[in-house]
Amino acid sequence: MARFTVIWEGKGTENKRRVMTKQTRSTRRRYLQATGGALGAAGLTALAGCSGGGGSTESLSVAYMPIYPDMQHFVMEKEGYYDALDADVEATEFSDGPSIVQAYATGDYDVALFGVVPAMIVIDKTGFAKVTAANIQNAMQILARDEFAAMYDEQGKDAFAAWEAEKGEKFTFGTFPPGSVPDILLRYWLEQELGLDPGSDVNIESLGGAGPVRQALAAGKIDGTSIMEPVPTIANEKGMGYSSIAWAGDFMPGQPAAVTMMHDDLRNDRPELAKSFLEQHKKATAFTENNPDAAAKHASDVIGSDALPVDLARKAMDSPASDFISNPHQIESGTETFAAYANRLGKTSTELSVDQIFDYSLYDSVSE
Repeated sequence: MARFTVIWEGKGTENKRRVMTKQTRSTRRRYLQATGGALGAAGLTALAGCSGGGGSTESLSVAYMPIYPDMQHFVMEKEGYYDALDADVEATEFSDGPSIVQAYATGDYDVALFGVVPAMIVIDKTGFAKVTAANIQNAMQILARDEFAAMYDEQGKDAFAAWEAEKGEKFTFGTFPPGSVPDILLRYWLEQELGLDPGSDVNIESLGGAGPVRQALAAGKIDGTSIMEPVPTIANEKGMGYSSIAWAGDFMPGQPAAVTMMHDDLRNDRPELAKSFLEQHKKATAFTENNPDAAAKHASDVIGSDALPVDLARKAMDSPASDFISNPHQIESGTETFAAYANRLGKTSTELSVDQIFDYSLYDSVSE
């Protein structure tokens, strides 16, 4: 039986585990889970070099986040799909996108499953990676206090001004940091769909990741948020007093969220291994669609049952925001929009083009 260590730091129920050991079945791979923020790029590189099984002449390093939109990784790990690859897979868990950006920029990882905006940042800053698959589309929901949701149903965008007049303060959204996927989606919705100014008509506060947003919802400290599953389902099931007032699939079909990005060394020098990974990625997407109960259990196991109990993970699977895909073509239009906002918000030095972001060839070759 292989043995691995989890080093997990932070606040909130999602991150309350410090150091523990687990047993997992013996395979050609050994999973090393480590929070990027706790270790730094150099430490991660050293740890990654110590992990991995035996028997294969190649290794494949995978960076991922314990978030619902990375469902394919959960399935590939738990269903043993990584074993089909002719490589020793070393999977490293990071707490957030910026930590993966920091580590990936050193060239230490072959594959990363994380947000499309952090992927753009890596592409912009390094030029040695491209997105080869999507993980999910239409993933974001806009939540608001039930009281406001009723006002919004009646008044539409005018509800924000009415709320300010009634409460004596602007409606406050709390979400991920500026330039993140939830932040950009929220700004797009306010500007393009409602014709509002995010800088003057509402307040947008940066709370960090999903954990702090969930805590703020539970405590009633914010009026609304832009967030992906399973947080909307958890908020509803736990009666936190928030409702969904908009879904990305209605106003930005093909909205990108988490993606799979590959280093050029993998894409160009080891294309057969890259294709094999995408074949297993597609297989995991199909498994998720056909076996939602098992996929939900896998997500709960990897994310942690304290943070995501199995029953809530399963309920989240029924949300329209749990639209898991592999085909990168499906998020092309939305990615163009996100690229423009990422550049405008100073996350990238230039507005990246579709050709700069995507490499469709590998996916297309395994989909013929």
